Amino acid sequence: MKTDKLERLQADGWKVGSAEDFLQLSDEEARLVALKFSLISAVKKSRIKHKLSQIDLAQRMKSSQSRIAKIEAGDSSVSLDLIVRALIASGATTRDIQAAFTANE
Repeated sequence: MKTDKLERLQADGWKVGSAEDFLQLSDEEARLVALKFSLISAVKKSRIKHKLSQIDLAQRMKSSQSRIAKIEAGDSSVSLDLIVRALIASGATTRDIQAAFTANE
């Protein structure tokens, strides 16, 4: 957020903080959310890089297009295991996967 906007909001009595503050996430929970987001972004990036549709990726995983859409939308029902499986099935290299895991360090 721009400094001038932040100052205006605070001057008007608004509290400004992060999503972690608002949701009262511990450092560990915040890191897990960031990791999940990084992996999800890597899935979509790899899928697009390899010119795969969501249907193509779903077929590779023996899953459904709607499940791939849920992965890419960050649906809370999607496990880390499924996200990593999608990343592998999308054609991501080991280096791509490592980069996704270490993006927020």
